[in-house]
Amino acid sequence: MRRQITGFSNPTVKYLRSLREKKHRKREGKFLAEGLRLLTDARESGRIPEMLIMSSERDEHPLLTALEQAVDRSGGEIVECSAEILSKITGKDNPQAVAGVFAEFDTSLAHLDRSSAKIWLVAQALRDPGNLGTMLRTGDAVGAGGVILIDDCADPFSVEAVRASMGAIFTQEIAQASWDEFIDWLRSGEGQLVAASLRDAQPYRGAPYAAPCFLMVGNESRGLPEEYEMACDLRVTMPMRGRADSLNASVAGAVLAYEALAALDP
Repeated sequence: MRRQITGFSNPTVKYLRSLREKKHRKREGKFLAEGLRLLTDARESGRIPEMLIMSSERDEHPLLTALEQAVDRSGGEIVECSAEILSKITGKDNPQAVAGVFAEFDTSLAHLDRSSAKIWLVAQALRDPGNLGTMLRTGDAVGAGGVILIDDCADPFSVEAVRASMGAIFTQEIAQASWDEFIDWLRSGEGQLVAASLRDAQPYRGAPYAAPCFLMVGNESRGLPEEYEMACDLRVTMPMRGRADSLNASVAGAVLAYEALAALDP
């Protein structure tokens, strides 16, 4: 189905704007993503938007045509509006020419196949959606299976996290769980849990990483709770040669991921 929206007060505009807020996303089970590249990554990963919103001032592009055809085939809805209305929907002054509404994914631990990848990223109480999106992007870059979010993390389906992921929201598995749920699941099968830590830790280079390797970083300001660190199979530390006493959480995750990748896939 195709239709056009011309007014800012249209109910569809209000609905789409509401998806920028977590409570409305959770109620609807939907999230918003924007940009032709990101939506193309979604299509190539088998994720087709339920609703495709396009600026009437857009330039034609073969990838956009392919996206329209995919939405048509799947029975989705295509909506055209002005660039000003699209800006209102996305909250950006210079919005992309296209956005899409997707159903949120299954984020239970039960849907993960730990044997599908040598590396998994784990984030505990990560609060910044930009950091979360960056971790998803890192996971994609190193061929990780996905990102597991422990305790009270930022919403992976927020506009900011989706944008920062640069499409990795569609290529990486995502799971959300409490610490107790996660550690019970992890210990029910194979898996080495590795923490970025200062407690009884060894240098991250040359550490005995083993697949499947679950690399865990903690909250941006507090790091990991001691109980969580002591439950790990391996604790590693990275040298800090300047005045800073720690790395950004997503940067630390990236450094560890590439070191583990080198060890596990030389």
